[in-house]
Amino acid sequence: MKKTQSGFTLIELMIVVAIIGILAAVAIPQYQDYISRTQINRALGEVSALKTAFETNLMSGTANSATSIGFSGSSLLSASGATGVTVTDGISGSLVVELDSTVGSSSVGIDGTTITLTRDGSTGAWTCAMGKAAAGWKDSFLPGGCS
Repeated sequence: MKKTQSGFTLIELMIVVAIIGILAAVAIPQYQDYISRTQINRALGEVSALKTAFETNLMSGTANSATSIGFSGSSLLSASGATGVTVTDGISGSLVVELDSTVGSSSVGIDGTTITLTRDGSTGAWTCAMGKAAAGWKDSFLPGGCS
C-alpha cells in the first residue's frame, strides 16, 4: 500500500506566512493613508456644513461667530479658543479649522493641517484651501475642490 500525504509540509506553511507578511507590508501604509484622507474629508464636511448658517446670518444681518452658526466642536479639530473655528465677519468671510494631534498616531501627516473656506463677497462663491503643516503630508490627502 502507498502512504498518502495527510497535511502541509513545513515549506508550504512558510510560503503562506511569507505571502501574508508581504501583503501586510503593503496594506498597512495604504490603510494609514486611507485613514488620513477620510479624516480630512470628515473635517472638511464638518466645516462645510456651517456655510449655510454663515450665509443665513449674512442675509439676516446677524453677526457671524462660531456659536451663531452652530459649531459645537469636533474630535478632529484643535481647540483654539473654545470652538476650534475662526469666523471672519463681513461679506467676505472665512471659516478656518485646524486638525490637531487628536487625529491619532496613524495620521501624523495631517496634524496641524488647516482647512480654510473663504467666501468671495462679490460673487458669493466659496473656495477651499489647505494649509499643509505636517511633515508627512501627501498630495493624495487633498480633497477634490481644495488646493
